[in-house]
Amino acid sequence: MSELPPVTLVPFTEDLLPAVQVWFAHAEVQRWLGGPDWPARALRLRGHGIGEIFRGRRVLRDHTWVALDTDGKPVALIGGDVYTSGPELGPAHAAGNGSEMGFAYVVDPGRWRQGYGTATLLALIAHPAVADVVLFTAGIEPENAASTRCAAAAGFHPDDPAPDEEGIVHHLLRRG
Repeated sequence: MSELPPVTLVPFTEDLLPAVQVWFAHAEVQRWLGGPDWPARALRLRGHGIGEIFRGRRVLRDHTWVALDTDGKPVALIGGDVYTSGPELGPAHAAGNGSEMGFAYVVDPGRWRQGYGTATLLALIAHPAVADVVLFTAGIEPENAASTRCAAAAGFHPDDPAPDEEGIVHHLLRRG
């Protein structure tokens, strides 16, 4: 794809839930992320866990956005937690000065293969609310070829091509 479609990230709110929730009825979305309760649960849990330690890192804050196309229609959901950097996790995760963000994303199945996933990932990286983030991490199942291609197109690369103990390959993008 030569040119990506423009997207604008807006905070994920209850008003946007109906538009996003229908994406989770799609079998492929359910396979990778879960059923229709997933986005509602994300709204309910917003802000929970701030200050707690998760996998050796302190949760600083969370963000969840909906990507809108030029007509203001939702095309993707992206969000996750921002953590303190974690040198204790090994060299690939040692962000140094700055924080890390682990996130998940989903694209409206009706918009697949149109560049919205890559555009949304790039919008996340460029968002001022995550300007302090040095390391972005997306955990992707190895069989999810579409998500892997999307992450690669946005500049992410596997930390280790072998899945971790949960069957996930962590795709990283380090700023700077």
